[in-house]
Amino acid sequence: MTPTGGGSGRTRVLGIDVGSVRIGLAISDETCTIASPIATVPNESRTLWPRIEREMEDRQVDRVVIGLPRRLDGTEGEAAQGARTFAAELALRTTIDIELWDERFTTTIAERSLIASGVRRKRRREVIDSVAAAVLLQSWLDARRIAAARSTP
Repeated sequence: MTPTGGGSGRTRVLGIDVGSVRIGLAISDETCTIASPIATVPNESRTLWPRIEREMEDRQVDRVVIGLPRRLDGTEGEAAQGARTFAAELALRTTIDIELWDERFTTTIAERSLIASGVRRKRRREVIDSVAAAVLLQSWLDARRIAAARSTP
């Protein structure tokens, strides 16, 4: 299933990696093929919600995918509850569709990618959350593309 919006057949999806200290944001291209990191923002209500609302409006977002951190055995812990609480708060602020997506290993993948790219430790701390958001969003985009290809005769 590829989301569509605005009657143009094109859409953008916002990926959000919720952390207790920082929130990573990523955006898809209009064809829902590629995810790109856009920002890491402090997890502070006063500045966080206006920033997310501005990103959703400016980038014409039709769907939001929020990372759901699960344990290795698939169960949910305190971090998953935090993501669910965040999703519920966002749902009160928008009519845009919100989906939770398994984000296991996204931060590890993001960090390994940044290390392989030669990004220094201080800079990695500044961008890791937005890169993790891009990894989780890319996973969601790829899963949707694979599902659509399988359902096409």
